[in-house]
Amino acid sequence: MSNAPAVHTSGLVKMFGDNRAVDGVDLTVPPGTVYGLLGPNGAGKTTVVRMLATLLRPDGGTAQVFGHDVAKEPDAVRRRVSLTGQYASVDEDLTGMENVVLLARLLGYKRAAARDRAGQLLAAFGLTEAADRQVKKFSGGMRRRIDIAASILNTPDLLFLDEPTTGLDPRSRNQVWDIVREVVAHGTTVLLTTQYLDEADRLAARIAVIDHGKVIAEGTPGSLKASIGAGTIHVRLRDADRRAEAEKLLSATLDAMVQLNSDPVALTVPASSAEQASRALAALAASGIVVDDFSLGQPSLDEVFLALTASGVAA
Repeated sequence: MSNAPAVHTSGLVKMFGDNRAVDGVDLTVPPGTVYGLLGPNGAGKTTVVRMLATLLRPDGGTAQVFGHDVAKEPDAVRRRVSLTGQYASVDEDLTGMENVVLLARLLGYKRAAARDRAGQLLAAFGLTEAADRQVKKFSGGMRRRIDIAASILNTPDLLFLDEPTTGLDPRSRNQVWDIVREVVAHGTTVLLTTQYLDEADRLAARIAVIDHGKVIAEGTPGSLKASIGAGTIHVRLRDADRRAEAEKLLSATLDAMVQLNSDPVALTVPASSAEQASRALAALAASGIVVDDFSLGQPSLDEVFLALTASGVAA
């Protein structure tokens, strides 16, 4: 089993009543990497993780963790994995040190060894100064860091991180990302679920895009971006009132779906060449729509996800 992938699933299914929450998911996660499960709320990401962590039993298909079947060999799987869920799992009335020591003792550490290990982890995660503070007084980013610290008391072969940065500010997110990179550098495989596309882009070597319980695309961030075209045109208009008109014109000119950005004067549309970009700009100018700024570049994962989920076609 030393050559087995960290995770391998085939036709994985989970039902909740009539709802097919996971619908035939096939995954292969190579060891020693970050693998991203990307999708919106309700896509099935957390349900996949809970089956792989042996917290839910699959209703169909198979799933293996380092060659061990999650349904037939759950104890062998649990010895290899650790899970950090979406919500803080530590006791808010205990201090940071007390939380980690308690969990270490439950894992079989002697008292002195538990304190030593807790001190090492709190220092590594930048929590030494907060070690004697109650967790309920921690910031959101500090709670996530102590959650992850508790998850690697015994260094797992596979760490499940289920939306680890939801609700965090940019600085705290970057701190968690640094921790994830450090964990992987020490040999742990990380299966990361997230709805943040930039997070998957920055951390994951490969990504599976999940929607309505199905894998609709899988590959490296670069290959997923390439799957919807060689590039995209980003346009900023002078007049926000003409954006709807510009959307229809660009869609007709390039025969492509136009994305309306949060900026009320911005639009994005796939384009495969500079010639297409020139044609689009000429069409806007001919209609009297003034463009203040434009660029042609590689699509973002946001654009990949929107294109894939809109078409419903696997890449």
